[in-house]
Amino acid sequence: MKTVVVTGGSRGIGKAVVEILARKGYAVLLNYHTSEKEAKEIQRHLREEGCFVEIYKADVSQKKEVKEMMEFARNKMGSIDILINNAGISQIKTFADLTEEDWDKMMQVNLKSMYLTTKEILSDMLQKQEGTIINISSIWGVIGASCEVHYATAKAGVIGFTKALAKELGPSHIRVNAIAPGMIQTDMNANIGKEDIEKIKQEIPLECIGKPKDIAKCIEWLVEDQYTTGQVISIDGGWGIA
Repeated sequence: MKTVVVTGGSRGIGKAVVEILARKGYAVLLNYHTSEKEAKEIQRHLREEGCFVEIYKADVSQKKEVKEMMEFARNKMGSIDILINNAGISQIKTFADLTEEDWDKMMQVNLKSMYLTTKEILSDMLQKQEGTIINISSIWGVIGASCEVHYATAKAGVIGFTKALAKELGPSHIRVNAIAPGMIQTDMNANIGKEDIEKIKQEIPLECIGKPKDIAKCIEWLVEDQYTTGQVISIDGGWGIA
């Protein structure tokens, strides 16, 4: 049984990923930071289905907490085979109003966390000479976003991180890919009004908003595929077509 760590796994895309991989027979560690109730509920219903799911509270932007979480995962499930870097935050704010604190927090949570988690599990994968790392970027990391410069910058950094690491780890048979979701029905986008959602739909060729399972299905494929690395897959209904 292969072991998967999913950061930010208690809601939205992360929850969908935990569910689809656990039901496929993977041993899954669901990481959460604040959503303990949701994490416990996911664990409960998946265990009732016979799935192997552990949960762990950690702020993945903090080195000590990441290290302790990965040690917990190894003790419970063995060495780590697959890492899904999904945890992230967003903020809408003009660049003129951005504070240094806003900028630093965005980089810590959305970018540095991937460095910390990947660094911590890499020895497992190098020892086996195989592994899979999947990073969640964003459409805004590909095309940029007004009033979200710090978010777009962090998500663009995820893409650079993914491509460079894929080149470096390819000879060790470790695949590294990224997904750049468009507008997805998650709590992160819950504050967007219905009128604005309708306007966005008009800009999307498929004229609809994506669902977390759309991303999870792609992750399921990337986990099982053996010949894809260094790719950034846009799942956005065609919104980002140049």
